[in-house]
This record gives sequence, C-alpha cells and structure tokens, in this order.
Amino acid sequence: MHLVSFNVFRTLGLPNTTVLKPDQFLRHRKLLQQADWVLFPEYWQLNALVHGLKCRVFPSEASYRIGHDKVEMTRAFQTVAPAHTPWTLIEANGPHEREQVWQAMPHPFVAKLPKASMGEGVWLIESRADWQRYCEVTDVLYAQEYLPIDRDARVVVIGDQVLTAYWRTQADQGFYNNVAKGGQIDTSPVPAVVTDLALQLARDLGVDHAGFDIALVDGHPYVLEFNRLFGNQGLGQGRDLPDAILAYLRRCSEPSDPTEPVGPRGPSRREPAWPTAV
Repeated sequence: MHLVSFNVFRTLGLPNTTVLKPDQFLRHRKLLQQADWVLFPEYWQLNALVHGLKCRVFPSEASYRIGHDKVEMTRAFQTVAPAHTPWTLIEANGPHEREQVWQAMPHPFVAKLPKASMGEGVWLIESRADWQRYCEVTDVLYAQEYLPIDRDARVVVIGDQVLTAYWRTQADQGFYNNVAKGGQIDTSPVPAVVTDLALQLARDLGVDHAGFDIALVDGHPYVLEFNRLFGNQGLGQGRDLPDAILAYLRRCSEPSDPTEPVGPRGPSRREPAWPTAV
C-alpha cells in the first residue's frame, strides 16, 4: 500500500509514505493518481484531488465538508441525532433576525462563529452588549442553548472505531473546556452512552478522523461539535494514533472479493518508484 501525505507531522511513522508540500501538488499528479491513499490534504485541495485526480483521501471527504463549518455541522447533527443536538438557531445577520434570536433564546446562551476552533470564536451571551459585540463580527447568527456543565468529553474516532475518550474540565476562567483555553484533561472513565453517540455520528455521517466534543447533562449526551484536526494532548505519546490510521486504511483497501485486486485503481495501475519525501 502506497501513501502520499501532505502533513508530515500527522503521518510520522507510516510506512511507504511520500510527503509532498500542498502548494506543489500539481507537479506530482501522476504520483497522486497512483497512490492508494492521499493523506491530510488542505481543504482547498479537496476538489482537485477527489474530483479532478480521482484520489482516495483520508480523512474522508465528509470529515472535511462537515467539519469545515459549524453551521453545516450542526445541521448534519440535527438530521441524524436531533435528540442529542442542543437547541440551536441559525439565521442571517440582519436587524430583524438579531432581535428575533435575542428574544427566542433563553438567557444566558452561547454564540459561535461558523469557522473557529480551540475555543476561539465562542461567546457566552449574558447581556445585550454581549450580543451586540458578537453580531458585529459574524456573517451568520449561530445561537445555541447553554448547557449547565463543568466538563465535556473528547471522543477520538479513527475510521470506524473509538481510539480514546477523556474528559476536559472547565478552565479557571470558567465556561471554556478547551485545553487551548486552559481546560484540564481528566482520564476518568467516559460512559458508553457518550462514546456510542460519537461512533454513531461518525458512521452515519461518514466521518473517519475526528475528535467529538460531547456534553453529558443528567445522563443524556449532547454533541457540541467535532474537530477534524484535533489536538493530541490527551492521546499520550505512543503509536496508537498512527497504528489505528494504518489499520483502518488497510481494512478499507481489502477487496470484498479475494479474486479482485487490492487498491482503488485496479490491475492497470503501474507501481511507481516511491521516494520518501518531495
């Protein structure tokens, strides 16, 4: 199995892997077309690789598309797990919509920018002034009910399996559980109801590389979001992550019929000379 990676740090230790710089991908079209898998391209490369060069990418296209925008992500959650999605209002940012959302949401509530991570772009809205400040910096209004929690669970899904799960406790400043914002990692057991929800969402949506953030309120899990490129603070320093990725890619590359050739290109693919880096 031959791999091409556009992210050297996330694919360290994977065998038979050629590393390319994203901005040089057009120089290596043949190499990419002959690869069994193309790993961790940038979002802007996706259309060219999937639809132009017909590459098989990891993470999956769904991981990229759904994970790129909180608005699209929440709408996807609402279709497959409405009972596990916090009540959310998504509206255009106009004067009427601003007032409508302000009046409809129980206070306090949470507001988010559609594209942000590591706790950035998230507000706790407690006053009109908070709401006004948020409205002035966003194109789309995204308002979500506030859940009374002091921690959430990060569930890491690789392929079709849960790799690990841990708690993220609230930062000293309050509200944020993100490690990047001062949250702390707690390795106490995460209930199966939480990990089961993450795995269900991943399977239903076709997401195969994600860190799902799930809150537990009175025993009921609510999915907040997932991050396609999640942090590794809670993963330890072993080979669990690369080994899980490699095992999943191999499983996906196995033919359903033993007489069929392995790989997305079939028997006509010529084996190239594979450098380790370009």
